Amino acid sequence: MNGADALLSTLVANEVTACFANPGTSEMQFVAALDRKPEMRPVLCLFEGVATGAADGYGRIADKPACTLLHLGPGYANGAANLHNARRAFTPIVNVIGDHATYHRQYDAPLNSDIPALAAPNSVWVKSADSPDDVAGLAAEAVAASFGPPGGPASLILPADSAWLETETQIVMAQKPVRPAPSGAAIDAAAKALRAAAKPVILLGGQACRAEALAQAARLQAAGVTVYSDTFVARQPRGAGAFQPKKMQYFGEMALAELEGVDLMVFAGTTQPVAFFAYPNRPSVLVPEGCATLTLAARAEDAVAGLAALADALGAPKAGPSQPLTLPDAAPSGKQTAYTVGASIARHMPEGAIVCDDAVTSGAGVAAAGMTARPHEVLALTGGAIGIGLPLAVGAAVAAPERKVISLNGDGAAMYTIQALWTLARENLDVTVVVFANNSYRILNIEMMRTGAGEAGPQAAKLLGLGEPSLDWIPLAKGLGLPAVRCTTAEEFEGAFAGAMAQRGPMFIEAAI
Repeated sequence: MNGADALLSTLVANEVTACFANPGTSEMQFVAALDRKPEMRPVLCLFEGVATGAADGYGRIADKPACTLLHLGPGYANGAANLHNARRAFTPIVNVIGDHATYHRQYDAPLNSDIPALAAPNSVWVKSADSPDDVAGLAAEAVAASFGPPGGPASLILPADSAWLETETQIVMAQKPVRPAPSGAAIDAAAKALRAAAKPVILLGGQACRAEALAQAARLQAAGVTVYSDTFVARQPRGAGAFQPKKMQYFGEMALAELEGVDLMVFAGTTQPVAFFAYPNRPSVLVPEGCATLTLAARAEDAVAGLAALADALGAPKAGPSQPLTLPDAAPSGKQTAYTVGASIARHMPEGAIVCDDAVTSGAGVAAAGMTARPHEVLALTGGAIGIGLPLAVGAAVAAPERKVISLNGDGAAMYTIQALWTLARENLDVTVVVFANNSYRILNIEMMRTGAGEAGPQAAKLLGLGEPSLDWIPLAKGLGLPAVRCTTAEEFEGAFAGAMAQRGPMFIEAAI
């Protein structure tokens, strides 16, 4: 076999069985080898940002890596924004980045670039397989590195000659790491500090926001410790039966106002909260003045074990609070808003659905009703780079084809990775796409005022609005292969969304708000 065969065989043996790809000439040996390894599912993406975002969605749901196939440095660079989000989500991903043949690099061909330097900022591991005999071993290293803990994208550079030359190396199995439990000293210190505090909180992030960890955090809530989560979480249960911690406010001054008087903040699976952006005369760190902090479980540690041990140490009840099932009594009517859309989604979203949230300023309307909807999970925008809602849905649907996936998108955000609609259609994925169309980068209008820059004048407004011309979503979606409908009233959306939930396959709904 050649190096490409060795790579695919090792990936499949290590349960990496989905490849989100946008290949070029340097990757043709890998592409050809796919015919000899049918266990690997290849998914073509028309833009690398779709491929990387899809790998993120897959990894968040499958709890194992998919691989991407990217064409040299420029291909990697096209996908970097959603790899930034994946790094912040600690998602296991194996990037396979094609490169020129090792002997060709010296000639600085037009596509030549410093791939290790490009990949390093958003990778937990970067190596180049400069010999076909290196490929299998490095592939196993990449898989192991992607798991961390806490995990993230690992980037394997594959020169063309390492792919086409023969090798006799065998499949190499990755050693999947295990999260260590927090030390007994950390548990004891947290318990002692919590008993002494007048108004303590515990802040959850990462693994501490998964279902099994939230069950333990609910016990702490029942014992009198207020529980918060990070503002944006990679994967979190929501709806009936789930414990719903308070969410750290997005705007820093609101967060600090809510935390006023807190004298102890304990971290589980996360670190100290900071403002998303700096603003004139406003603090960066969102810990009240005089508040003590300590870490129960670092990101790389087992937060489930830490939270359970802490709850036991405090004598907490065996179970804590959870959300009731409370659906809107009646279908919404009249003017369409993010909140009427949210009500319809809550009414019809099936149990076990996956919500990929890139709705930006419209997201609160869906979250409000979703708190007591049927049990579902939410994948959030962890790194702040908009344009992930559509690709996340591609990957989540590939990872869990039996579950309904709902992709929520601001109109500006959706245009970053609109090519994902084609992949949804081609793969016939069970995804309902909702685009909130307000013809504006509304979040930027808000932020412009908050930074003290003042109101937008005629020149500035040209960079904040999406009108003139307004985006014509229905022809766009249909041109990329999806059935599509535009809704302008609450009644129209109610009917369209109910219909989408009653059938399988991709559907596009524009919600004009």
